[in-house]
Amino acid sequence: MQRFGQIIRVRPEKEDYYKELHANAWKGVLDKITECNIKNYSIFMRDGFLFAYFEYHGEDFEADMQKMAADPLTQEWWGECKPCQQPIDTAKDDEWWVTMESVFFHP
Repeated sequence: MQRFGQIIRVRPEKEDYYKELHANAWKGVLDKITECNIKNYSIFMRDGFLFAYFEYHGEDFEADMQKMAADPLTQEWWGECKPCQQPIDTAKDDEWWVTMESVFFHP
């Protein structure tokens, strides 16, 4: 199992809409997340930032992420979410959510 922490900015004028979207997350999108071996997925918001945590329980993270990205419903969901988000300054050109380095874990 791999643990992931990621961050991105949330646009201030879109905070309420982003919360509303996730309070009513689409079942098909949630099913795809599960199908792609992601568990314990949480998103937190504070001071203009979103922090996501999830655990990957599969064998091939890249293949599962490609499968998720190819899903038409997930693409539609991302189309709703993406205008609410803004990459942080340290993001690379191809990076939307920035994956953080794990520096501590206590089971």
